[in-house]
Amino acid sequence: MRTKIADRASLLLPLTTAVLAWAAWLGWDGQKDVAPDGTESGPYEVWQVLGLLVTVGAAVCWSAYRGRPRAAVAGSTAGLAGAAWADWSGEGDGLFVVGVAMIVIGTLAVSALLAAATTALARRH
Repeated sequence: MRTKIADRASLLLPLTTAVLAWAAWLGWDGQKDVAPDGTESGPYEVWQVLGLLVTVGAAVCWSAYRGRPRAAVAGSTAGLAGAAWADWSGEGDGLFVVGVAMIVIGTLAVSALLAAATTALARRH
């Protein structure tokens, strides 16, 4: 019984953290910035994305340190993909699917590396 609870927590913490972190760091900012020369950037600033990465990365490390690296990767990827889909799907042009796919690929790669490194460090101690 205790193992099932730990498995769920190791999956749900990164998933929930990813969704809430998206809302906290990126969800409120949907407007592009226009420079004086007319070029557009954004809608997100670098500090917002870094905040999201650090927050989700901490949850991935927690789950991986507890011996659940697959749950860490799956939870963070599902959470960020779901949050991006919910945030971007109303844009109407269909290109948001490409962005969500990039989120999935990037989150899988980075969280897998982070989980592997954390697991390796945890085994050394």
